[in-house]
Amino acid sequence: MPTTLLRDSRALGALAVPLVLTQLAQVALTTTDTVMMGLLGTTELAAGGLAIVIFNQIRTMGVGLVTSVGNQIAAAAARTETTGADDGSTQEVRGIVRAAMAVATLAGVAGALVMVLIGQALPLLGQDADVVGLTRTMIYALAPGLLPCLWFQAIRQFTVGMRRPQALLRITLVSIAVNAGLDWVLIHGTFGLPRLGLTGVGIATSGVYLLSFLALHLAAKRDGELAPLLALDITRADAATVKRLLGLGIPIAATYGSEAGFFSVTALMAGSFGPDALAAHTAVNQLVYIVFQVAVGLSHAASINVSRELALDNHDGARRIMNTALACAAAVMTVVGAVYLTLPRLVLAPFLETGSDRAVTIAAHLLIVTAFLQFFDCAQNIGVGLLRGLDDTRSGFRITLIGYWAVGLPAAWLFAYALDLDTLGIWLGLLTGLAATALLLLRRYDTALTARRTRQPAAAAAA
Repeated sequence: MPTTLLRDSRALGALAVPLVLTQLAQVALTTTDTVMMGLLGTTELAAGGLAIVIFNQIRTMGVGLVTSVGNQIAAAAARTETTGADDGSTQEVRGIVRAAMAVATLAGVAGALVMVLIGQALPLLGQDADVVGLTRTMIYALAPGLLPCLWFQAIRQFTVGMRRPQALLRITLVSIAVNAGLDWVLIHGTFGLPRLGLTGVGIATSGVYLLSFLALHLAAKRDGELAPLLALDITRADAATVKRLLGLGIPIAATYGSEAGFFSVTALMAGSFGPDALAAHTAVNQLVYIVFQVAVGLSHAASINVSRELALDNHDGARRIMNTALACAAAVMTVVGAVYLTLPRLVLAPFLETGSDRAVTIAAHLLIVTAFLQFFDCAQNIGVGLLRGLDDTRSGFRITLIGYWAVGLPAAWLFAYALDLDTLGIWLGLLTGLAATALLLLRRYDTALTARRTRQPAAAAAA
């Protein structure tokens, strides 16, 4: 048993580690923008932060639309390996890539228009006039970047589905340096360029998304295994394949949007207890977000591997993937939790170095909850990925709605307000909601996998 777990962990890690590192590098990308905006002043940071929140909400849902592409590619590629390339599986992969690019294009154009409309509606949301003006210019600079951003994600899913994600990390790491350089040049107008201030950050970010897409496309074209399958002509995209991807992707996009909304509401609740509570909540939430990238990488890797194993009719392998992913997550979260419990002030120092003593004290208490919360946060994300491997994205959406909104939010209100636990109560509610979501998702995966296994022999006997 330990030997099997070690072997499976290595197989999962081969795909998960590059994805985890890529996710962490992407966090560094947005952190660079935030640091640069902070150097411009408080108003610029507020305006730029608001613009990035709007962009990230739409981008996250757009990414959800193409997330299932990796699973579809993995299943088709597994069939190709098993039966040979002459059975149409190669053409199936090319068709999925075309459809993915078509979906990404539609989402990018529609999302950019929505961003512009939100920018126009900002005065109706009670925002400060100075902030609104700067936010609009930032939104207008970011909106064009949504299209190459989603193109990049479509090609990313293609490379992950083919189990060749190595170029992703190199490109993302280079993009951090390029983004920082462009930010500085465009903000301050060096090398004879105009001084663009906050708008320069938006233009730099959009430019980096375009360059990242071109770099990933070039890397795929140079890969002997990927190049023959890379098809970007969206005018030849099959309508049925596009429809299938949208059918799988819309619930994923809704799940991502629901989760983001859940955490946004809890942030508003934390703000009701004063600026110290909100600062503590924000600092701990950022820590959770950083560590969450480990869960994202494991979830994607587990999801791809499940699709592959089921395409090969290996149900035992699909079940072991769940256990392996959860074991790997538990190992990482145990180490992180131990650091939270033993060195809370050191962990919080980068975020609350200039914060009040009360904010630091609140945050230290929240870290105690977070040390346990992250096990469930990681497990629920892996659960969503496992169900995606079964092409079951609707159950994931329904279960997260129950866990986040029907269990988590009422629990947060009960602990925070009815029991007077304030911000600590909010995080106990988050823990409750994430725990319920994780248990429901993993139970659903186990049940669905068992049902799928029993259906296939029955279907074969009937045939």
